[in-house]
Amino acid sequence: MTDAFFQPVSGFDLPRFAGVPTFMRLPHVDPQHGRIEDVDVGLVGIPWDGGTTNRPGARHGPRQLRDLSTMIRACHPVTRIDPFSMVNCADLGDVGPNPVSLEDTFNRVVGFYENLCARGITPLSLGGDHFLSYPVLKGLIGQTGPVGMVHFDAHTDLMDCYFGDFKLTHGTPFRRAIEGGLLDPKRVVQIGIRGTAYDFEDIEWGEAQGVRIIRIEELMDRGVADVMAEARQIVGDGETYVSFDVDFIDPAFAPGTGTPEIGGPDTLTAQRCVRLLDGVKIIGADVVEVSPPVDPSGATAWVGISIAFEILCVMAGSVQRRKAS
Repeated sequence: MTDAFFQPVSGFDLPRFAGVPTFMRLPHVDPQHGRIEDVDVGLVGIPWDGGTTNRPGARHGPRQLRDLSTMIRACHPVTRIDPFSMVNCADLGDVGPNPVSLEDTFNRVVGFYENLCARGITPLSLGGDHFLSYPVLKGLIGQTGPVGMVHFDAHTDLMDCYFGDFKLTHGTPFRRAIEGGLLDPKRVVQIGIRGTAYDFEDIEWGEAQGVRIIRIEELMDRGVADVMAEARQIVGDGETYVSFDVDFIDPAFAPGTGTPEIGGPDTLTAQRCVRLLDGVKIIGADVVEVSPPVDPSGATAWVGISIAFEILCVMAGSVQRRKAS
């Protein structure tokens, strides 16, 4: 039975430009709230961009994503899924970062997600730069062994070092996660890779570990349905993380990001990709690299939160199946 407390505020009851913004107009339930134990899916902001190597600003992403998310209505127009009637969703607030310390922020994120994991809450995280996927994964599964991943991005984020031997940036999170035993590389698929390169070491390293890297040309040539069928086969029935960098989408549609690359898919193609994750056992997901200072109009944030809703719809089915088993 639907719990009224966890229902988003309807635009029929309060205009969408009014009220205090939360993710998708959901109740704000912080870790000390009396209903925290009833949360199934927690939407979490991580306002941090200290791993950015090009255009900064993603630290402002969660705030603008909350604002634009007031446009989200409860029901999916194609699948007719209402995720808020399937599972209890809430805005859990932000992980409080340390803007002058990457190491301290890393530990804060890990601790926050360890707490969510202990409570059985499945997180949908809104960044923030892509470095954050690494501590999120460490907090979620650091003690339980590797998971698979479906990763939508223009970049592999499998680089080793930047600026000499600095190993923690938004270009290195999944190399660190594979090295740390958080991801099973043979159950990792990366979709949409493109753009000029410093070299091909990241791709060669990833493929040597067993990562399946699908360039944008292959996605376009084969089509969404065929590629996503392969992605589902790669991750199989095991636990899987979903990571969506907004630069997966062409900058004509999502210009507000730190490292844009031309030649990407449009927004509908991105939506169709995410919808075909239905049936995957999702244990967490993120949408990252929305940088409001680069796109003050809010168009990129609207794209980002719309993709987050698509992920939430397939995640709700996964969580519901897990609760029923």
